[in-house]
Amino acid sequence: MTAPYWEDDAVALYLGDCLDVLRTLPDASVDAVVTDPPAGISFMGRDWDGDLGGRGRWIAWHADRLAEAVRVLKPGGHALVWALPRTSHWTAMAVEDAGLEIRDCVTHLFGSGFPKSHDVGKAIDKAAGAERPVIGVAADFAQDGAGRRTDGSHLVPHGHQGGHGYGDRWSAPVTAPATEEAARWDGWGTALKPAAEHWWLARRPLAGTVAANVLEHGTGALNIDGCRTAAGQDYRDKCASVVGLDSNRNGDAYGDWPGARTDSAHQAGRWPTNVVLSHPPIMVDGEVVGDACASGCVDGCPVAELDRQSGITTSLGGSRGAGGQHGAYSPINAQHDLKPGFGDTGGASRFFPTFRYEAKAPASERPKLPDGTAWPTVKPVALMRWLVRLVTPPNGVVLDPFAGTGTTAEAAVTEGFRALLIERDPQAAELIKTRLAKPIAPVLDFEGERT
Repeated sequence: MTAPYWEDDAVALYLGDCLDVLRTLPDASVDAVVTDPPAGISFMGRDWDGDLGGRGRWIAWHADRLAEAVRVLKPGGHALVWALPRTSHWTAMAVEDAGLEIRDCVTHLFGSGFPKSHDVGKAIDKAAGAERPVIGVAADFAQDGAGRRTDGSHLVPHGHQGGHGYGDRWSAPVTAPATEEAARWDGWGTALKPAAEHWWLARRPLAGTVAANVLEHGTGALNIDGCRTAAGQDYRDKCASVVGLDSNRNGDAYGDWPGARTDSAHQAGRWPTNVVLSHPPIMVDGEVVGDACASGCVDGCPVAELDRQSGITTSLGGSRGAGGQHGAYSPINAQHDLKPGFGDTGGASRFFPTFRYEAKAPASERPKLPDGTAWPTVKPVALMRWLVRLVTPPNGVVLDPFAGTGTTAEAAVTEGFRALLIERDPQAAELIKTRLAKPIAPVLDFEGERT
């Protein structure tokens, strides 16, 4: 077995191509896989995200690595595999070709991405060699994490076309079409604004029944109660009456109805959904100073838009018992600063798991090397904690074969799990070490008891 590049009591990090490293790991030795692999779109021109020659080659490459991860995964173990909508179908095919059964697709709506679009009118003028006349100045474009500004349609390098930066704000010239052909296509582009990402939820085939698999291997089930959404009495009442069944009816298409009815009054709230929401923070000078939806809605926020359309309602009835949680463990309704309980008030967003999304992770979640090196794709820790908690059994080991900067590991350790990471980029591996060098206080111990 390959020696770890770095390890401590909770995390083992291996450096190398995940296919090579996975082949050295024993069969059925991890409990869950949570990973953020390449998407095959050459993100920001990075070689590691290339399509390897096209759809067929990329799927085969991905499936080879996932197949080894499946071998290492225990029977019935779940996997959450990230994907962008543009190539999500490629990822799904690789997941199935690797031997996993797709169970669902968790869609994360965030609404804070920049459109990476090609301005067709400008492209036509450029091809014609025509100089576009400057007709004004658009000021105050925010700078992104790579030191570039955005004009709302595409990213432009620092200083391009006479833009002038001051602090983290920019001014830039506004141009008009120079040719008749460009004017005809003015306002046309090539891409939509990104506002969603996918997490394919899959499972290694069970060894027998669910019950037998869980008893034998400790895998095969999802942590429903640990990932519920805080709910009001209205939810309990509606669940009990939605199909007009009573507690004397058993064995129908809805399963064991008394069990379902009992669940309709569950103290921890609503069943976890396959849609999760994120809203942007309020930033001042690059620092988070508050949550946007708590202090005023912002354009493009899915939480704000959902609540705007639904209106504000108040759930009926008393207060929730000790079974419910709030905060990082159950980050629901943080955008409304609600107290957990059955008397909650808010919009329809409270029916879904909700996290704070940051296109650029805060400094506390974005490790840097002494020379300033950072990583362009860093997932928010709160979201990763929810995902890891959903699929990992108590005292479990989480595998991430595309570890990046180790967000999965930080989430796993915080939730009381162990993590096994594989990363081929030496700089990313050093960033993982930097991330995990900071104190991380688990909310669970390694026996699965919440501290």
